[in-house]
Amino acid sequence: MKHLELLAPAKNLACGIAAVDHGADAVYIGASRFGARAAVGNSIDDIQALCQYAHQYSVRVYVTVNTILYNHELKETEKLIKQLYDIGVDAILVQDMGILKMQLPPIALHASTQTDNRTIDKVRWLRNCGFRRVVLARELSAKEIAAIHAEIPEVELEVFVHGALCVSYSGLCYASHYCFSRSANRGQCAQFCRMKFDLLDADGHELEHQRHLLSLKDLNQFSHLEELIEAGATSFKIEGRLKDVSYVKNVVAAYSQQLNAIIARHPDQYCRASQGVCTYTFTPNLKKTFNRGFTTYFLHGRQPDIFSPDTPKAIGEFVGTVKEIRHDSFNVAGTAAFANGDGLCFINLNRELEGFRINRAVGNRLYPLHVPENLQSGMALYRNNDQEFERLLSHTSSVRKIPLTICFSVTPNGYRLSANGVSVDVTCEHQHAEKPQRENIIRQLSKWGGTPYECQHVEMPDAFSYFVPNSVLSDMRRQLLEKLSSAPQSLDRDAISVAAVSPSNPQSYPYTYLYNIANDLSCQFYQAQAISAYELKGGEGLLMQCRHCLRYSLGYCVKHGGQRSTWREPLYLRLGDGRQFRLEFDCKHCQMNVYAQD
Repeated sequence: MKHLELLAPAKNLACGIAAVDHGADAVYIGASRFGARAAVGNSIDDIQALCQYAHQYSVRVYVTVNTILYNHELKETEKLIKQLYDIGVDAILVQDMGILKMQLPPIALHASTQTDNRTIDKVRWLRNCGFRRVVLARELSAKEIAAIHAEIPEVELEVFVHGALCVSYSGLCYASHYCFSRSANRGQCAQFCRMKFDLLDADGHELEHQRHLLSLKDLNQFSHLEELIEAGATSFKIEGRLKDVSYVKNVVAAYSQQLNAIIARHPDQYCRASQGVCTYTFTPNLKKTFNRGFTTYFLHGRQPDIFSPDTPKAIGEFVGTVKEIRHDSFNVAGTAAFANGDGLCFINLNRELEGFRINRAVGNRLYPLHVPENLQSGMALYRNNDQEFERLLSHTSSVRKIPLTICFSVTPNGYRLSANGVSVDVTCEHQHAEKPQRENIIRQLSKWGGTPYECQHVEMPDAFSYFVPNSVLSDMRRQLLEKLSSAPQSLDRDAISVAAVSPSNPQSYPYTYLYNIANDLSCQFYQAQAISAYELKGGEGLLMQCRHCLRYSLGYCVKHGGQRSTWREPLYLRLGDGRQFRLEFDCKHCQMNVYAQD
């Protein structure tokens, strides 16, 4: 039986609890430091509280320790990992291989996507290092995932299924540090890829003007989960550790329901990795949550329309087209219902996103504070803030319960209460009842309100004829709850994960700094001559490796059926401040590289 894990992001404790309540099988969260989202940190106390809450449902908690580390941070990092182990964290996500040279507790290690995991050889190397799980590069196709699983079936494969996409292979992006001294490998990405660029040819001719040429749409594999399962993935990761509670609730609920539907079709092959059944008070809708438009990225190989050159901001759901415009209002052709306070947006004739809020909605006639000057009849209209949907999510929107079948039976000296392989015995005199007791016993044993459990059925002997005081029944139920709730502090305590010997380098990068060796322990691990991380060296060189290719996306890749270009290469990206970046089209590897140009 293959266990399927829906892995949800948590900005904080509240988001983590919401993820559990809405159907996550695991949650990943950042500690106070050393996570790849520096703006999001959580205390040890909050992470411990999340572990205690999540483990009731056999939901695992993973903590991101996936930045590169400097020498002065090594002792603090080692101390943090020991604390995480002590409070019950189930695994840590790692980028810096120096961590493997530390004195670690037996905590499971997951290789973060920041370790650039896109080949069979790399995943095999990581397994040999002691990693139980590898988070694969977002760029991989289903065929590539299947090939990795076929060669290394013992390694758990985690894949991203929803959320924002980085344009560069993760861990190999230095543009933010080069331009703004904010390292993506240190959790401080300034989102260079969401900025506007001009595209220039070798003669300085402007081919594209001030467009978001590196900004990708958001990933959405909702309709392709079964394909990823068949390819060998076992954990399905939602991006979003900077997102709010409503995002977590909606997206987790949608994907949880989809996994359940797949399992219902294949009950002998798959099951969920945690316990509990969720009941929702809303209908999940991925279009209503922050998105830049959706793409399946490279799931089926190179596809058109994966980037969003007009805007890096949330577009939301299409709600209709603009019809008649008056001085204070306009109406919309479409079937969507609107509410006061909805946020709408459109792409103007300059290919820029404009947004506004509805003050008053009367059917399909909308009254903003001011009708946007650039709004025209026939334009597509999108809603990126649905007030009614947000209102539903602002309240308790899901209840998660573990269903129980309780067995109540007679023992020689009293009674036994059991469920889920756990039992409680009490010594009690057998008193024959004057009246039937079955209904009262069932009623008393079914009272599990306020706990993670829900009694679905009580089994009793047909000939049961004893009187059992309500106080005894209540005490037995309480003891059974205590036993059911005494889950292990961590669910993965058998993990002994660190290799005894450092293996040789996994592959040969064109630049030494791509190994991200930023401390002495990492240097020892790789048996390198010197620390060489870009963050400590700087200068010119390769800043990004991208599977996204502007030649292809603009229709000029002859290899994939595009027209032959008339420009002279190399091409350059130019920021608004004049800084330029040379593009290299590596057609052998079907890859676009971005270089610094001082």
